[in-house]
Amino acid sequence: MLKKLLKYDLENVYRVLTVFYALSLFFAVLTRVFLSIENSFIMNIIGKICSGTTIAMIFNILINNLMRLWVRFKQNFYGDESYLTHTLPIDKKTLYLSKTLASIITLFSSLLVIVLSLFIAYYSKENIEIIKNLLLPLATIYDSTVITIILSFMLVFFLEIMNMLQSGYVGIVLGHKKNNNKMAFSILFGFGVYLFTQVFAIAVVFIVALFNKDLMNLFYTIESLNVNTIKLCIYLAIIIYLLNIFILYFINSKLFNEGVNVD
Repeated sequence: MLKKLLKYDLENVYRVLTVFYALSLFFAVLTRVFLSIENSFIMNIIGKICSGTTIAMIFNILINNLMRLWVRFKQNFYGDESYLTHTLPIDKKTLYLSKTLASIITLFSSLLVIVLSLFIAYYSKENIEIIKNLLLPLATIYDSTVITIILSFMLVFFLEIMNMLQSGYVGIVLGHKKNNNKMAFSILFGFGVYLFTQVFAIAVVFIVALFNKDLMNLFYTIESLNVNTIKLCIYLAIIIYLLNIFILYFINSKLFNEGVNVD
């Protein structure tokens, strides 16, 4: 049954996302084509317009991915569809697990499309060299490669978006436990939970900084970070966001399992 639920969730979200995926890749190709034409003022202008549109589509992918997942969550569990959803012979933990898996899959695919779009639009030996020169010192201290460093940053970004999404889910569940103004309370609670996770992240970093002078400089100076401190920050970000996501998942699963108030 979980496979069927996941299939329906993915179909619903991808129905919108695939449009933005196609547009992002399309304008990325146009950016590549027009910007590759040298000594043409008109082609250069068109290329820059396509470049701006590509960036806009990338932001639209992220925004629409989050919005579709939140809307699907709300409609499926608290809207008109909820009367059918809650009569299914499935426990609430499975229902919530389906939404979480759909979130992970769609956000991951969106990240891949974004990376592919950026690669198509802006790949060049010069740009690659710039990235290598920026990240090579960090890769050296990691005893790793530039690719691994880029993947680490992508992982942190992915976990941050997942943290934001889970905060929204908690907000929807808490908001719909109210009798009135459920959407307003959902937004308020979701924003509040997200702010709390950020405060928690800063608190953890501060506690760790008590035992690390270089990390403590983040709070008391504006000095540039050394490579070891950047390395520590990446590790901390991954650990903190994973912890936030798991905590929010189990909190939301418990709240959702207590029952829902259907309109």
